[in-house]
Amino acid sequence: GTRGPSPCPSRYPVSGARLTPALSPPQGFPGAGPYSGGPYGGGPPPGPYGQPPPGGPYGGGPPPGPYGQAPPGGAYGSPYGGPQAGPYGGAAPGGNAPPGVDPEAFSWFQTVDVDHSGFISVKELKQALVNNNWSSFNDETCLLMINMFDKTRSGRIDVYGFSALLRFIQQWRSLFQQYDRDQSGSISFSELQQAFSQMGYNLSPQFSQLLLARYAQRSPNPSIQLDRFIHICMQLQSLTDAFREKDTALVGNVRLSYEDFLTMVVTRML
Repeated sequence: GTRGPSPCPSRYPVSGARLTPALSPPQGFPGAGPYSGGPYGGGPPPGPYGQPPPGGPYGGGPPPGPYGQAPPGGAYGSPYGGPQAGPYGGAAPGGNAPPGVDPEAFSWFQTVDVDHSGFISVKELKQALVNNNWSSFNDETCLLMINMFDKTRSGRIDVYGFSALLRFIQQWRSLFQQYDRDQSGSISFSELQQAFSQMGYNLSPQFSQLLLARYAQRSPNPSIQLDRFIHICMQLQSLTDAFREKDTALVGNVRLSYEDFLTMVVTRML
């Protein structure tokens, strides 16, 4: 990773701003371990492009652990990937959380729901989430995540969708920390290449470099923040799934018509 400036703690006067706990990814989640064997580095089922995690990293299943754990120290001691504090420096009191919703998640929902509509919009989510360098999550990733948990196709998420979204972010955050070998708070080129390999993807250094050029901030040592890491991995998995549907023999290449290609990309673009 590339070390950026240290976040200023004065923006978060209370520990309550540290929402996301340090959880381990469940078994089968990307990053659970490298795959060996097979001509494409895939081993059994995953084939040449990487194993889709059972259930997918799309917020399915119960959270792997309770809320309320403190993040580890180092670059991750800040409210990294978690909602910012409310206007008075802390989350709203939990009150009576709906059935099935963690009280802390409900507390943050009340804080992030600035207009008290009972829903979280893309704008509200963007204002709530920060990377380790204190930059807000980018619009594309926020929209992608809202759409993923928006069951009513209204462009907003309710408290249940928000609770699932927090678990989703935490799972990716835990993976991000795992791949950020030097604990700098961002993913460098070599770390990204290693992450893809451990996820089971057989991708060239040139492709990783292309992703950095596309998604990293311009600098002598470009690196990826959490929001872009989530975005890249989700797009990669979605497009890989689309390719796998065509590659029934799992050989790593397919024949596509022009319109088949366009259809595959359009239907899988997140």
